Amino acid sequence: MRILLPDKVKTILSVLKEAGYEAYAVGGCVRDSILGRVPDDWDITTNADTGAVKSLFHRTVDTGIAHGTVTVMLKEEAFEVTTYRIDGEYEDMRHPKQVVFTTSLEEDLKRRDFTINAMAYNDEDGLVDLFGGVQDLENRIIRCVGDPKERFGEDALRMLRAVRFSAQLSFDIEEKTAEAIRALSGNLSRISEERIMTELTKMLISPHPEYLEKAWELGMTKVFLPEFDLCMDTPQANIHHAYSVGGHILKTMENIEPDRILRFTMLLHDIAKPLVKTTDEEGVDHFRGHQDKGAEVAEEVLKRLKCDNDTIRKVCELVRCHDERTLPEKTKVRRLLSRLGEEQFGRLLKVQTADTLGQSMYQREEKLARVAAVGMLATEILAENDCISLKDLAITGRDVIEAGIPKGPEVGRILAAALDEVLAEPARNDRAYLLKRIKEY
Repeated sequence: MRILLPDKVKTILSVLKEAGYEAYAVGGCVRDSILGRVPDDWDITTNADTGAVKSLFHRTVDTGIAHGTVTVMLKEEAFEVTTYRIDGEYEDMRHPKQVVFTTSLEEDLKRRDFTINAMAYNDEDGLVDLFGGVQDLENRIIRCVGDPKERFGEDALRMLRAVRFSAQLSFDIEEKTAEAIRALSGNLSRISEERIMTELTKMLISPHPEYLEKAWELGMTKVFLPEFDLCMDTPQANIHHAYSVGGHILKTMENIEPDRILRFTMLLHDIAKPLVKTTDEEGVDHFRGHQDKGAEVAEEVLKRLKCDNDTIRKVCELVRCHDERTLPEKTKVRRLLSRLGEEQFGRLLKVQTADTLGQSMYQREEKLARVAAVGMLATEILAENDCISLKDLAITGRDVIEAGIPKGPEVGRILAAALDEVLAEPARNDRAYLLKRIKEY
């Protein structure tokens, strides 16, 4: 099997070989190349120690000397070069207490997580596949190298990585690997929230965010996202729905583009439904107030997972307003554009479309038509350059103060009143007219 190596990777392998060392591209870059994908980065493994690597290349960065890793810089590109190693005992189910460097490529590949990630390649030796990685790629299987309980006992995050790779590649998880995850899923509680968030994000923006159901089936979500488990156990006896709350969430994630904010919004948009559910005397389920409660729960979840503040703010805003059924009237659309801003408004329309596609067929066409009509009006409003924010208003705070209003909250209140009038009647965004209106406001 021939893999087309980038020139800079060839250079690193050549320098190491000419100095008398072995060197191979290894891991995900080999896997992706075999699959016909373009690797995000190229990692290199070698029997040269870190001192030798540093001496052979002009620019290096000590990114993980204790674990045998040196980053080699060729122009502006970075390549991690790691010495063959054997991991010692894992004390925190994430990191080995110590590593032992070895001259054996086989020993190095043995310590890796999955067969599809345990292959190495260089042009001279070709593909080194000691654990059936190519066959598992052909069979579309995620399988641990060696005993899965040992691999997951070393690093519990590998369990979530198994589902993440499954979602990214549309692969199944091999039976013994899945059994080991079921048995050891509770160990994810010992993994940092930041690591969980990284894997969860990669899964959600993959081609198959609905594979989160696999994480649920294998017992993992109850550790880091118990709110989702509750959703999976909450039916929706309502004419608008065809799935449980969790089933609906999975469908909506399938029906929206792989954007981080949008996928997290769909994951969390109905997260509070189990908490507010009521059933009337006719057996119909209702979820009144789930939007506001959902924004609160979404914030708690995202903070717990150490999400950044900007994402938290945007996701929670969309969760709070995802069920607003704005009528396709220009004044109403202007007000919503003004409140959310153009970017968030566009996201909201996508959220509402995905939400509808995850419901029953009842009134689906009418619901989608409303969203489309609101979107068309917004396009017209923006094309006409209607004023939708204070920065577009014909008067400023300075104008209000010069009209005799003291600095303070009253200035802001007057500007807000002016904007409210202009949102209803765009033609009134006239400086002379608004200056006359200041005292009346």
